[in-house]
Amino acid sequence: MAESVYKFIELVGTSTESWEKAAATAVEAAAKTLRDLRVAEVLEQDVQIENGKVAAYRTKIRLSFKVEKVD
Repeated sequence: MAESVYKFIELVGTSTESWEKAAATAVEAAAKTLRDLRVAEVLEQDVQIENGKVAAYRTKIRLSFKVEKVD
């Protein structure tokens, strides 16, 4: 098996619908500029409140992706 290296980054996604959609938003945004995404781990979830009501769901994730080997 070849040796591999992975990098972790933290992202916060937001959604007016749900925490799941907020996490998906973060992953989809990262996928536009990063390749070989591996795992997203939910670190925190919270809500933004405006006028006594939930205005947005926020999900902080730790995302890993494979670092490409350059020869």
